[in-house]
Amino acid sequence: MQYKQLGKSDLKVSEVGFGVWTVATNWWGKIEPEDGIKLLQDAFELGVTLFDTADTYSDGFGEEILAKALAAHRKEVIYSTKFGYDIYDPTPREGHKERPQKFEPDFIRYACEQSLRRLKTDYIDLYQLHNPKVTAIQRDDVFATLEDLKTEGKIRYYGAALGPDIGWFEEGETFMTEREGISVQIIYSIIEQQPARDFFPIAKEHNIGLLSRVPHASEILTEKFRNTPPVFEEGDHRAHRNQVWLDEAVRKLDELRFVQDHHPLDLDQLAISFALTEPQVCSILPNITTTENLKVYTAASEVERPCNDCLMGLQTLFDEVFTKELAPLDKAGKSR
Repeated sequence: MQYKQLGKSDLKVSEVGFGVWTVATNWWGKIEPEDGIKLLQDAFELGVTLFDTADTYSDGFGEEILAKALAAHRKEVIYSTKFGYDIYDPTPREGHKERPQKFEPDFIRYACEQSLRRLKTDYIDLYQLHNPKVTAIQRDDVFATLEDLKTEGKIRYYGAALGPDIGWFEEGETFMTEREGISVQIIYSIIEQQPARDFFPIAKEHNIGLLSRVPHASEILTEKFRNTPPVFEEGDHRAHRNQVWLDEAVRKLDELRFVQDHHPLDLDQLAISFALTEPQVCSILPNITTTENLKVYTAASEVERPCNDCLMGLQTLFDEVFTKELAPLDKAGKSR
């Protein structure tokens, strides 16, 4: 495992991190708690130090499971969690519908205290605004509160996780240019390169570390689905992706053969290696659901990176094929 400095912080993160959403929710298939704990512990043994969760994952369970798995290694790992959704609001919601958001100072402080309790720690390494709109990023009281929490030692650094789906350029640009955060979490993959590519020069100028999630684009960029489009069960987060898009994306995977002709990489590792070639991308957060893909994904930190000619070819492929032919098909639904 290789490690990178996260922006202007003193945090060194593993190039492959662990998105705790896969073991804390049923959105990527059912994983029993004991199996989730084992996956988290195995990830640590394989060199993973960045564990990214959120208070909203199963109403706090995403933080509790992290504490159960890694309490003995607290000083060796980086706890990254998120705030901004009111998980304490009892109003029922359907499916994956977004909860109400709250960024008032009192709520931020309360949410932080609850996360500290669930994580069984007295500090959070990275505290991220969860899917903030630009109006939240423009609020000075939000960041005054975060600075106070830093001064009090309850958080070490803060950042922003953009979403829930792809996009949010204004939010990312505003955060990087106007606030003192250290990181922005984005979506970046071979077949979904924008707006990430537009973020890169801004992140470089302001020394912001980028965390890139779902590099396999709803598992399209894996050997498992090279010849067979995935069909996800109802309730799976990826089922919100337009099935027409999924079918067409799989048909276009042969367009990537030119990279694999130059580099001995399977799709699973190529997807991660591609994202790590960007200097501002410090860590990748793939969807880890099994011991097998954990081993494959973590090993991707050590594999050969695509050469410049291949990278240029992948950018051209995105601009001329994926953008023009795939993006219009995805209007009916996106899955993150």
